[in-house]
Amino acid sequence: MIRTLCTLLLLFVFHSGSAQESITGFTTESAKKQLSLESAFEAKLNPDNLDQWMQKMAAQPHWVGTEYGKENAEWIQKQFKSWGYDAKIETYYILFPFPKLRVLELTAPTSYKAKLTAVAVEGDEFTAQGEALLPSYNAFSTDGDVEADLVFVNYGIPKDYEELDKLGIDVKGKIVIAKYQGSWRGIKPKLAAEKGAIGCIIYSDPKDDGYVRGDVYPKGAFKNKTGVQRGSVMDMPTYPGDVLTPGYGATKNAKRLNRKDAPTITKIPVLPISYEDALPLLEALEGPVVPRSWVGGLPITYHVGPGPAKVHLQLEFDWKLTLANNVIATLKGSEFPDQWVMRGNHHDAWVHGANDPVSGMVALMEEARAIGVLAKEGNRPKRTLVYCAWDAEEPGLIGSTEWVEDHQNELQEKVVAYINTDGNGRGFLGAGGSHSLQKMVGEVASSVTDPQKGVSIKERRSAVDLINGRNEAFKLYALGSGSDYTPFIQHAGIAALNLGFGGENAGGEYHTIYDTYPHYKRFKDPGFAYGVALANTAGRISLRMANADVLPFEFEQWHETVSGYLTEIMRSCKAMRESVEKHNTMVDKNIFELVADPKKPFVKPEKKAPIPYLDFTPLQNELSKLKGIIQEWQKADKTTLSTAKLLDLNKQLMQAEQALTYTNGLPRRSWYTHQIYAPGFYTGYGVKTLPGVREAIEQENWKEAQEQIGILANTLKQFGTHIAEMNKHF
Repeated sequence: MIRTLCTLLLLFVFHSGSAQESITGFTTESAKKQLSLESAFEAKLNPDNLDQWMQKMAAQPHWVGTEYGKENAEWIQKQFKSWGYDAKIETYYILFPFPKLRVLELTAPTSYKAKLTAVAVEGDEFTAQGEALLPSYNAFSTDGDVEADLVFVNYGIPKDYEELDKLGIDVKGKIVIAKYQGSWRGIKPKLAAEKGAIGCIIYSDPKDDGYVRGDVYPKGAFKNKTGVQRGSVMDMPTYPGDVLTPGYGATKNAKRLNRKDAPTITKIPVLPISYEDALPLLEALEGPVVPRSWVGGLPITYHVGPGPAKVHLQLEFDWKLTLANNVIATLKGSEFPDQWVMRGNHHDAWVHGANDPVSGMVALMEEARAIGVLAKEGNRPKRTLVYCAWDAEEPGLIGSTEWVEDHQNELQEKVVAYINTDGNGRGFLGAGGSHSLQKMVGEVASSVTDPQKGVSIKERRSAVDLINGRNEAFKLYALGSGSDYTPFIQHAGIAALNLGFGGENAGGEYHTIYDTYPHYKRFKDPGFAYGVALANTAGRISLRMANADVLPFEFEQWHETVSGYLTEIMRSCKAMRESVEKHNTMVDKNIFELVADPKKPFVKPEKKAPIPYLDFTPLQNELSKLKGIIQEWQKADKTTLSTAKLLDLNKQLMQAEQALTYTNGLPRRSWYTHQIYAPGFYTGYGVKTLPGVREAIEQENWKEAQEQIGILANTLKQFGTHIAEMNKHF
């Protein structure tokens, strides 16, 4: 495989041709100046800065509300000021629960009290900071004191409950234990509560995140037996941000919900534990042996339950308002100061956060420093650059969401695009976002050299995609949730990107006490070469957005992508219909009875309700019309526009993404207004494209599906009207 990958890389080098001579959004002359500027920018990037800054920022735990978190924010502000930025700290008053009591006990058929403590490891002094370390817990679990039989639910996602139904096992009145992974953690208690469970335990199985993957820390990068992943279980698919101020900024005097009325706090208590603490609980379970796909890496036979294992779970939190400190640093544009290109990365962590988020934060800072140097040398960007260091991302994207909600009208008027980063490591470029930016990002990726292979990061990305059976064409992935781009694109309708490197930096440190500087230096990006690559990539994108003659949005690739989403949905709907028809035919022909186990009593399956035919023609018609409008836009000569027309055109381009939103939002979650991308209601971080239509079909709500087809068709019509207005300039 390695030999094949190297061969592909050589082929890409051979066919890549000469250096870029033209770039989207720039005239020939301005493209030459821009590429020269980007080369000067790249030459100023210094990996030693990233190393030193990580040591400073990750020296102590710094979750939201800590003194060290505040100190980091003030230090970041000071750095930006020294580089020529106007930097300030904007503070919000957010609800943040801190654990007061955590008890987990096996009470039958034997007894065991969970340790709930990760051990310090030799060679990493940061893991031995004792009481300074944040206890392991899930933020926005509700308080609770429950005792019940235990049921193992695998990853605790919808298809796992379908398997339990086949086994005749109900979790109502039970406490469930689920493995991390398979979905975002907050889906596990959400779904368990909907199924009637009264408590939820989550653990990292060594098959997914431990000794089955590789040597454990400190010998290797993976999770040792005492490691525990912290994390929020806030119901972010309903809305992210402060749970008490949905849709508006959590300012000091903001009107707040009563905590008991906050819909995004879990309905049942939830606690994360280590696989050391999970082993006695799982070992005590009986009942059916789990399906083969459920088997983990612990040295036991996995059983589903319920019982005879019974557990007692007791949680109590200190619910208090906490200060979240966002750093906002501005470098005013030389020509278009009221057009903003925004960059962001959060600075808060669950513990030390060397990888998540400091590796991304130091790359952003080095990018900003180098651009500041260019500005002092007379190369100030045409548009304003705004760099943001968000607080309280970890408990629910709170700092960025509150800031966007607080400034939404101004942002929708002025922001060109938001470019996000988070954790970063060695490997391949990962880039997601608005597909109107796909062409521009691909061009930038062709300009940045991979530090290990010496080819462009685009070529290396394409090579690994080919190896894994995917298309070699450069594509952005669609944004679900999980980082600070969410309020920009999915609530405010601002074009957004999410960037990072990875794939050769696997490990088990995520949200544990082991996410430290020593761990990062050994296993993630030892020389910070990929930190520099991230700064180089995001910086070039920021500079192109800031300096383009015509903002580099491109809609043909957008149209191809969205048309593909519709094709997926239509094929899925057809497959569902055929599956139901096949099932009903088998019932009629008694085929199930013929293949039944004679040793077991046979219960004839019932027929399933037929799936109606949905009318997708409104969407097909609007996409067909859009294709012609977009082709007209692509053909237009944009080099001959007057200054006034160009200014007006760029203003319309800035607001094109807003035309893809619907004021009333998605069903049962109005905060999410974007009609192309949203986090899934039962996937959390995982994206659902054309979400209103897709999720209604998945939930077999046919009436709603047809209604959502109409809403989406109107949205596409609105988008087409917006582009048609831009075409009037030519």
